[in-house]
Amino acid sequence: MTPAPADTPATVDLLRMPTSGPGDLAPLEALRAFGHSPTDVLAVVGKTEGNGCVNDFSRTLATVRWEPVLPSDTITVFSGGTEGVLSPHVNLIVADPRPRPGHDRGLVAAAGRTRDLAPDEVGREPQLAAVRDVVTELTKRLGLAPEEVDMVLVKCPLLTSDRIAACRATGSEPVTDDTYESMARSRAAAALGVALALGECSEDQALAALADRDTTQVWSSRASASAGAELTDCHVLVLGTSRHASSPLRAVHGTMRDAIDLASLRTLFDRIAAEGGELVQVFAKAEADPYGLVRGQRHTMLTDSDLHSTRHARAAVGGLLSALAGTTALYVSGGAEHQGPPGGGSVTLVYRVPDA
Repeated sequence: MTPAPADTPATVDLLRMPTSGPGDLAPLEALRAFGHSPTDVLAVVGKTEGNGCVNDFSRTLATVRWEPVLPSDTITVFSGGTEGVLSPHVNLIVADPRPRPGHDRGLVAAAGRTRDLAPDEVGREPQLAAVRDVVTELTKRLGLAPEEVDMVLVKCPLLTSDRIAACRATGSEPVTDDTYESMARSRAAAALGVALALGECSEDQALAALADRDTTQVWSSRASASAGAELTDCHVLVLGTSRHASSPLRAVHGTMRDAIDLASLRTLFDRIAAEGGELVQVFAKAEADPYGLVRGQRHTMLTDSDLHSTRHARAAVGGLLSALAGTTALYVSGGAEHQGPPGGGSVTLVYRVPDA
């Protein structure tokens, strides 16, 4: 059994609020109606209506607007792409230490950052190691055993043309000279760092997967990584359900084996219903099956020259999840390298149970 940390971790609340655009700060003002202030915010996790690609300036706009009005240790994670029915919104993870007796566990969270990564480190072992170390430290801070972690959300850098040029100016070579490919390589390194920190693979397996670029054998059931040009470090949020906390908020996690895996999702939703719980938010990864098939049927997501496969995947999985959740303001992120089974993805549901 995991011992309680020296300082019992403060429980958190999760507030999901709609946004009128990437620069909308109205949700921050609305915090006060829930008894919170901006200083309570540990992380802002948002979906913005850009294309989710290298030139998605909606992520940068949101970051530039939000970070100056938040505490310096608060992290931001903005994921571009609200294709299909998905709605732009933000999720505010706020410290909520108010006593809520009568619960045998509760949701806890901690946020941190890696050091800045040099361009030639993106997508390589130094990025993997940096994420691993931060996840390990945050998990320890929360007093969680690795199996008690429900989600590790990572926002990581990508390689722009300028960063590639700067890399080569120092005599180094980047992991790729394709800026879009750099998003996948960065997500992969971050996800493998999470898997290693949570004991889901060995160091040899993680490094071999990174070197071989094989996304089918090694993956984390709790990693959710996205990449953007708006940062040069990695922002990391660890979320878990602690037996040493008392709160009506908690989480369950699982994986989808493919983009239409309704059965696995229903299993998670049924667990919430069995506790009399109410869904608060869904965090999911989505990707096109790398073999070009969904249950034996050919898909065209990987051969569409008009839209990248990540955009197709977000729309497909977003529609399925929205129907189950009864809301379209869900966090669905495309590109699931090492984040759940190939063609599927990791899923975390945050929910609230009644007070005793």
